[in-house]
Amino acid sequence: MPAASEPAARPTDPRPAPPADAATPEPAANAAPAGATPTGPAAPSRRVGPAGQRPPDTAPRPTGPDPADLGDLPSATNGNSPRSRKWRRGAVRATDIPTTTAPGATALPREPGRGHRRAATTASRPVGAAVRRPRADPRVGRRPVEPSADPELDGTDDPPEQPTHRRAALVALAAAATASAAALVAGLLSWSPEPADPPETARPLTAAEADRLAALRVTNQRDVRAGVRVTLGAGGGRTELVGWVDWARPLVYLDVGGPGAGAERGLVQGTASTLLVRPDPAATPTAAPPPLVPPDDRWRLRDLPAGRGLPAVRDLLLGLGTARVDPPRPEARWLRREIVDGVPVDVLQAALPALPDAGSAPDRRPRLWVDRDARLHRLAGWLPDGTPVTVELARSDRPTLRPVDALGGRPGLPRALSDAEADRLARLPARLRAAGGATLTVTAPSADLRGTGWLSWAGSTAYLSVVAAAEPGRRTLVRARPGSVARLVVPAGGAPSPPLPAPPGLVQAGGRPPGDDLERLVDAALRGAVTAVPATAAVRVRDDRVADRTVDVIEVRGRLRWWIDRSGVPRRLELRTGRGVWLQLDLAPGRVPALPGAERPVRKPAKRR
Repeated sequence: MPAASEPAARPTDPRPAPPADAATPEPAANAAPAGATPTGPAAPSRRVGPAGQRPPDTAPRPTGPDPADLGDLPSATNGNSPRSRKWRRGAVRATDIPTTTAPGATALPREPGRGHRRAATTASRPVGAAVRRPRADPRVGRRPVEPSADPELDGTDDPPEQPTHRRAALVALAAAATASAAALVAGLLSWSPEPADPPETARPLTAAEADRLAALRVTNQRDVRAGVRVTLGAGGGRTELVGWVDWARPLVYLDVGGPGAGAERGLVQGTASTLLVRPDPAATPTAAPPPLVPPDDRWRLRDLPAGRGLPAVRDLLLGLGTARVDPPRPEARWLRREIVDGVPVDVLQAALPALPDAGSAPDRRPRLWVDRDARLHRLAGWLPDGTPVTVELARSDRPTLRPVDALGGRPGLPRALSDAEADRLARLPARLRAAGGATLTVTAPSADLRGTGWLSWAGSTAYLSVVAAAEPGRRTLVRARPGSVARLVVPAGGAPSPPLPAPPGLVQAGGRPPGDDLERLVDAALRGAVTAVPATAAVRVRDDRVADRTVDVIEVRGRLRWWIDRSGVPRRLELRTGRGVWLQLDLAPGRVPALPGAERPVRKPAKRR
């Protein structure tokens, strides 16, 4: 091909122009004449005119491959036979492809464009005689762009485009899906439920809300019992109490725990006037529901200051029940609506008799979570000493509570005596005299003392030794007769039973009327062998068991209880004190030794025959 047919070098092209002998290769022996194609007349060479403009193309468009696509063919200069590569159809022109295999063939210059590989040498395989015109690409459904005069402008000399745009789209979609999943997981972890209703401005109560507030304590009384969880204080010094409250009895039964429980950790049972504790320093710090059947031992009466601690919690819980509707409270306010354990409630702010205002500020009034049936579910306020307190009520947790024996024992259904029970009560004095005596054991939680000794109904005398927990180094010897008591304090030691024979100081001591609850209890036991109890003054409380025997618990005038077995012999005697605690005197009928001050039976002289 003549040298004039080669395109002129661009002024801006930084690459050097190829030598003339490389740009005008010699025709091969088997090549077609220059300017002609194997299938038609000669076609003029494509040129670029001055200033890079393409002249009008009047000749038929060449159908051979473009020299730029020869970069897909492997080089033959390494001695290996060139392997066939996939050519882009219609992208090269047959007139521009050198077919010589001369040793002096050189590599075509690298053309600018996208994705070019290293340019192949001119020692290439001859191109076929005819290359068909490009067809529409079935993958994209459109016809390829016609090549322009300048390969740098239209990119016709680029190799086949790889499907990188699809891969990029897939990678972008995968990245977006991963980011969306991460955002979703993070949102779920940090999600918190929206309140049922947004906080609203406090307002006065409606008529229906005021009626529910007035009937709140009556509703508790009618429901009888509920489970409670009390939090006293806050932070590391808080005390937690878990258990139940019985408004009908009334009674509270709690397990005390929490980091601030201290010496009060253990079990608690309390009535409106009495508080019994069973300390257990080894118990777990976390409070848990106490056993339904409470332990029988180690219960002690505690005098704690009112208005704080356990007494304040006891008063608060028992004060939530009453038999009468409360008066209207015009200062009460409605705050908002909430959901507590799946139950919709109204949050009210109002003072209660059980928890009055802790100060004059309105924001110091207790808050009550009350449902539509006037049932209280939660309470938050302050004790009289300013300690914050929160009470949560479990309305469905309503087991029957069993008070300890010091608080009256298992509840029963008091009723009038049957004929058999009335007959056993009427015969009680004769049975006691026939039994002669009994070994006795005294338990007095109110004074935290214990005593052991003997009682003689035949000699109308009792003799026992009493040890108080507050004075472990000494003990008190008690000699009792009906209406008269003598005492003597001696050092502690030896057997728990009183010494025999009795010390002279006790024998010679003058008597005085019974003074404390223990003396009155022993005096009632002695008088039982003298005076019969009328059946009209007694009721049967329940049946029970003591000393492996079934007994009937018969209460006389609300203060004295005889535990009589089915044979008519008493097994226990209880006396109710002014503080609501029952003192116990357990009896084991049998022979007793000679007691100090006992009366000798008078024998009648035998008749002479």
